[in-house]
Amino acid sequence: MRIDLKYGHGYVPLELPDSVHVDVFEPNPVQPLADPLAALHAALDEPLGCQRLEERPAPRSVAIAVPDETRPVPVRLLLPPLLDRLFAAYPTLRPQDVVIVVGGGLHPPADKAQLARVLPEDMRGCRVVAHDAEHSALARFGATTRGTPVEVNAAYGAAELRLVIGMVDAHQFVGFTGGAKGVAIGCASAAMIEANHRLMRDPAATVGAIETNPVRLDLDEAGELAGVAMAINVVLDASKRPVTIMAGWPPQVMRAAAKVTAQVYGLAYDAPYDMVIASCGGTPKDLCLYQAQKGLNTAVQCAAPGAKVLLVAECGQGVGDEVYHDYVRRFPCAHALKKDFESGAFRMGAHKGFLFARATTSFEVVVHSDLDPARLRECLLTPGDMQETVNTWLAGMRQPRVAVVKNANSSFFYRK
Repeated sequence: MRIDLKYGHGYVPLELPDSVHVDVFEPNPVQPLADPLAALHAALDEPLGCQRLEERPAPRSVAIAVPDETRPVPVRLLLPPLLDRLFAAYPTLRPQDVVIVVGGGLHPPADKAQLARVLPEDMRGCRVVAHDAEHSALARFGATTRGTPVEVNAAYGAAELRLVIGMVDAHQFVGFTGGAKGVAIGCASAAMIEANHRLMRDPAATVGAIETNPVRLDLDEAGELAGVAMAINVVLDASKRPVTIMAGWPPQVMRAAAKVTAQVYGLAYDAPYDMVIASCGGTPKDLCLYQAQKGLNTAVQCAAPGAKVLLVAECGQGVGDEVYHDYVRRFPCAHALKKDFESGAFRMGAHKGFLFARATTSFEVVVHSDLDPARLRECLLTPGDMQETVNTWLAGMRQPRVAVVKNANSSFFYRK
């Protein structure tokens, strides 16, 4: 049996014996939108839980938050018609009074080349700001009831009308992305991101959870305090084609779109697997090791105790975060890292090392990647060729149950 797994911009082939029990998991088939632009305008015509743009008083300024290239949101498709609609709705609005803030949370701010890949060529004369969580000027809007300081990019916070474009995807501790997250994380200060993400230690902070999830609820509250008036959220299929587009009050849009996300990416299984081979889903999901960790989290959800897990992630941009890299290099093993993180103060970047360690201390994990094997070992991960590793594992196992997960970064498992 040959299975092609997404890897960067291409694929890597996996050969498995026909005699082995193999279940292949991939997103559930769904019809993509025939006309995404028509769907966008329909969503803006009837937004969920808020006024139409045309019904609002004309603002003197507008800010639109969009994600960086680590999120496959079709910004180049959605942004031009949204801008056209804004200028039609508000004839007195000038292009220089509209700012597009490209947010990436704690990722390095987008450079000129990255901005060109994210944004359409014709920006209608609007300003563009690449958010820098460490150095951008900030607008402050108090704090959430859980103590998260609400500090967002000053250019965004200064606008009278604040919008966000994003996607609703399954997330390992936020529950689902989307809603105001593109502002409350994407355009936030480092202190705000860290305060919100420290809530991931709560057992209720799990993939697929919303109403009981403190991380998600904190983001919703932060978005309201920051004055995010409308979210335009998209759900994509495995080929990155829009399945649905919704607009409206951010918490309501996220919840409605999350139901669609769960229908596409929620994977049912009946019993744990002895071996799990998981592809992150190709670029941008496997741009770097930091992003690829999410695929490992999905893989272990369906793994039996002590199972063998192989993560397939190209990581063409390397490790992806120096704070994480510097932190993991301090420890001789994942057990020591996990103990240190659990006993100390929460640290962004370091949290990714903890999430990796949570899996590698419970399962036998190997990573197939273009990263230098020495760099993977520095990160307390075991490098290995996918086919050679699988062959070795199979040779030492009797009648194993094997799962192959094709889009692990976007998927999540639940028991039948």
